[in-house]
Amino acid sequence: MAALGWLTPRRRSATARSVLAGEASAEAARKSSQELEELAPPDAPEVPDFPVLGDDKAAAFFDLDNTVMQGAALFHFGRGLYKRKFFETRDLARFAWQQAWFRLAGIEDPEHMQDARDSALSIVKGHRVSELMSIGEEIYDEYMAERIWPGTRALAQAHLDAGQKVWLVTAAPVEIATVIARRLGLTGALGTVAESVDGVYTGKLVGEPLHGPAKAEAVRALASAESLDLARCAAYSDSHNDIPMLSLVGHPYAINPDAKLRKHARDFDWRLRDYRTARKAAKVGIPAAAGVGAVAGGTAAAIALHRRRR
Repeated sequence: MAALGWLTPRRRSATARSVLAGEASAEAARKSSQELEELAPPDAPEVPDFPVLGDDKAAAFFDLDNTVMQGAALFHFGRGLYKRKFFETRDLARFAWQQAWFRLAGIEDPEHMQDARDSALSIVKGHRVSELMSIGEEIYDEYMAERIWPGTRALAQAHLDAGQKVWLVTAAPVEIATVIARRLGLTGALGTVAESVDGVYTGKLVGEPLHGPAKAEAVRALASAESLDLARCAAYSDSHNDIPMLSLVGHPYAINPDAKLRKHARDFDWRLRDYRTARKAAKVGIPAAAGVGAVAGGTAAAIALHRRRR
């Protein structure tokens, strides 16, 4: 019994210590939990869905060249016109060189673009607008359809699915832009307007090419006519030349951006999307990206043709 008497107090004491330990542990756990809650970063604010479903005061504006489509629409159109004997081989060499520069450098050269526009105006002079529209449908299938960036196309479709209008905004002729917009199921297109009289091209422009600040003015005018709230609209482009247009809207996106636009987008916290593959390889002429080998071949052919003619 003495032994049992010695054991009983210890058992009771152990039980009390266990209770005390449990209570202390529970209290420590509560304090620890509170401290963790205080140290944890605040919950991130909920990001609203974009584009907003059913927002009829919003629309999306997409640049075309190298944003929606790889390369320049005007150059692809020139290839199609050459195939239909609208101009001579020496003009094709110039188009090929300009397109190769655009594809490899990934930027617009003002002199190249101006030369391309002047060439296109002289080529279509005297032709009917309806004829060029019909040919444009064929050229889209031949040269342009396979060059649409799937990622950008998906962005445009998201706006359409949300019930919003989607417009192309490009320096390319409005007829070409309209064909592309229709084939992609978009709302319409803003583009450079070539003068025509009685449905026949005169070889002159109405105003100036829709480029840089002119794009911003076109978007502003369309937004006013459509009663849109630009703060709720989105714009997409690859070029720093389109910063005026991108700055107009509440949701600017840099798509496949050139160096200047990439820097500007980062400085202003704009969203970036890059759908190009092996971009660095393309810049140094390695035929790793889709189509680069073909462009390099076209460039070599253009240079060889130029040398022979000299």
